[in-house]
Amino acid sequence: MNPLDDYGSAPMRALPSEHRIAFQGQPGAYSHLACRTHYPELEPLPCASFEDAFAAVREGAARYAMIPVDNSVAGRVADVHHLLPRCGLHIVAEHFQRVNHQLLAIPGASLETIEVVESHVHAIGQCREFLRRHGYRAKVVADTAGAAAEVAAAKDPTRAAIASRLAAEIYGLQVLATDIEDAEHNTTRFLVLAREPRWPSWRDGPVITTFIFRVRNRPAALYKALGGFATNGVNMVKLESYLDGAFSQAQFYADIMGHPEEDRVRYAFEELRFFSHHVEILGVYPADPLRERMG
Repeated sequence: MNPLDDYGSAPMRALPSEHRIAFQGQPGAYSHLACRTHYPELEPLPCASFEDAFAAVREGAARYAMIPVDNSVAGRVADVHHLLPRCGLHIVAEHFQRVNHQLLAIPGASLETIEVVESHVHAIGQCREFLRRHGYRAKVVADTAGAAAEVAAAKDPTRAAIASRLAAEIYGLQVLATDIEDAEHNTTRFLVLAREPRWPSWRDGPVITTFIFRVRNRPAALYKALGGFATNGVNMVKLESYLDGAFSQAQFYADIMGHPEEDRVRYAFEELRFFSHHVEILGVYPADPLRERMG
């Protein structure tokens, strides 16, 4: 893939790696939009896969990686939670990106000429009512930005794509309908990863701590391991499990509100470690201000 700059027509400018942020997908993807929103001063670096985005940071080609982990409509992003613990990077920030889907087509097309709408399976699912109301046939493709690129290249007024407004700018498409998603709360949570940890002070405001752990193979071990968070008043906002290759033991991924240097969090981790044989902190970072407004 040849990365494009923000105008979509020239090769990426030769900038030092510290001025770049990697993301998975083509230019115009929602991850690209998240990069521009959260770090407008950095040059977005498109990558073919999540592994490539992680590698870009590890190998010094980019300062950060912007990685989607959850969507308020579609749920967690497949594979990412399995990749995070072994990516060799540290979570340093989170970003909540509102997802506004646009119907894009070539100049001269109209709502009446469109027959087929192409996009990622989640984007199509999130715009189901709009597609049904207009009688359009849906076609699933790999990603939203790729759909926009294909529609632009085809120059066919019967084809349209569901993608971002940024994709319309990059690929020279017109917006036929705006904000066509069914759910008004459609939001994706992104994590920002870096080579080195960057813990904020616990006095600086709300903080998220993300960690993984494996409990000992004993009855009620998970219940006892998590008890310390409840008794110490630590709010756990996310807990997910993953089985190992032998289907014999689960690994857990968790987010809590709090900093490891706070007494209540430190006491909770002491109890967690007593009932676990592996605990690893993946990141300590400021909570996105949108988290409180959404809650």
